[in-house]
Amino acid sequence: MIDFIHLKNTKTFSKMLPADVSEVNIPRQVVNAGFSFVNPKKTKAAEWVHKNSVLMNELGIDFKSDQEALQILSGNKSFSDFKSYAMCYGGHQFGHWAGQLGDGRAINIAEIDLNNQNWKLQLKGAGPTPYSRTADGLAVLRSSIREYLCSEAMFHLNVPTTRALSIVKTGNMVTRDMLYDGNPKEEIGAVVSRMAPSFIRFGNFEIFAAREDLENLRHLADYTIKSHFTNIKTTGKEKYLAFFSQVASKTKEMMLHWQRVGFVHGVMNTDNMSILGLTIDYGPYGWLENYDPGWTPNTTDRQHKRYRFGNQPNIALWNLTRLANALYPLVNEVDPLEKILLEFRDEFQIEYTQMMLEKLGLYQMNEVDENFVPDLNALMEKSSLDFTIFFREFSTIKELNFELYWESIVKSSYLEENELVKQSKAWQKWLDKYFLCLKNESIAIVKRQKNMQAINPKYVLRNYMAQIAIDAAEENDYSVLNELFELLKNPYEEQPEMKKWYSKRPEWANHKVGCAMLSCSS
Repeated sequence: MIDFIHLKNTKTFSKMLPADVSEVNIPRQVVNAGFSFVNPKKTKAAEWVHKNSVLMNELGIDFKSDQEALQILSGNKSFSDFKSYAMCYGGHQFGHWAGQLGDGRAINIAEIDLNNQNWKLQLKGAGPTPYSRTADGLAVLRSSIREYLCSEAMFHLNVPTTRALSIVKTGNMVTRDMLYDGNPKEEIGAVVSRMAPSFIRFGNFEIFAAREDLENLRHLADYTIKSHFTNIKTTGKEKYLAFFSQVASKTKEMMLHWQRVGFVHGVMNTDNMSILGLTIDYGPYGWLENYDPGWTPNTTDRQHKRYRFGNQPNIALWNLTRLANALYPLVNEVDPLEKILLEFRDEFQIEYTQMMLEKLGLYQMNEVDENFVPDLNALMEKSSLDFTIFFREFSTIKELNFELYWESIVKSSYLEENELVKQSKAWQKWLDKYFLCLKNESIAIVKRQKNMQAINPKYVLRNYMAQIAIDAAEENDYSVLNELFELLKNPYEEQPEMKKWYSKRPEWANHKVGCAMLSCSS
């Protein structure tokens, strides 16, 4: 194991991309640059909240020099061989070009080679940068816990994601208007450290394209391909087309996983889209509880519901189209870019259906009629079924018996049984088809159940669970945070000692801020 404070930096991004010529740390437009050098803001009294032992073991690092590591991960000290920076990017927010955005409160403090992988290490909430606009660049404990727990939950669910290394309280109070309703309050300041092979976003390419900075657009594309798409060996425009095709493929895989586990990101702006197809920027996210394809946890999106669960794949395609527009100057042909976008659309639909059938233990797609999955989705919505519990319960049933399946439907429904029974005939009709499909499968029952349980989690990070951890942590009690961290390491396992977390959303959470209502405030 390597002591964290003795890690050696490689500096590929800041070496390959042009730096901002000014180091004045005030909000401003930054041109002809991929990043700005900036130092984290020093904190008043740094204190550990949680350290990710799982990630540390994966990477082969430890915090032998515990207090020195704390000072680095709170922003009070820096690695001597690395000059920290914030990245410049733009983006489309809620469907509209927003111009320059950039790392308004994320600062890259290291770039290190660990376990045969290059990792970038960021501090989120580490203070203002030239991209902070009117914000303070800080973060609060509430949002930091949400990001920390969710990124690790997603990793253990096998969903592509950034990782989180630690949470640190800063000792400072931060003013936040959580619901943007004119009621600000003081909250506990915190910094979360997060890691990824790259934090490059669609918006990094968009800002250069929007400014017609072809030279730096090409620099960025070449760096990204050389560093992260090393299997691309072609040259010229074919290189950039291969790059875009692979980004589309990675984005498709991420979308399939989101829809598989019922995850709703909440803010799918192009500046929140990773070029590596990683889930990034955990803000007003949520997991489907009662199945509703029109649901979004983000109050900012309440009116138009642009980023609702059922629309996420369409938004991914829309965002990829924005990236295609940004890359167009490197290709100078529309047709091959459009071809990749059409392939994304068509392949996603086929693979989505296949994924949903696999959640049901079905593998013979040609045996299933085209309405089978849409009919199920409609029934889940009408019956107000808990998405996670419904599929997990189905994975435990051995006999093709209507009563057994009906019991699992009742268990996962948010409706009273006298209301739910109105859907029983429709369920009987659908289950008849399901039983017929299962009879046509050659796989053994035990193997089918095992396969289903490997992709249908028993435990996800429901918002009410995160809120319980937050409420306790704000009183200096980290026991719930620790418990959830342990629980979410094995989301597909039964974990009988944790069964209290395998339950539908409690009544008290229906209207509680942080459970039913979330915003981008963090």
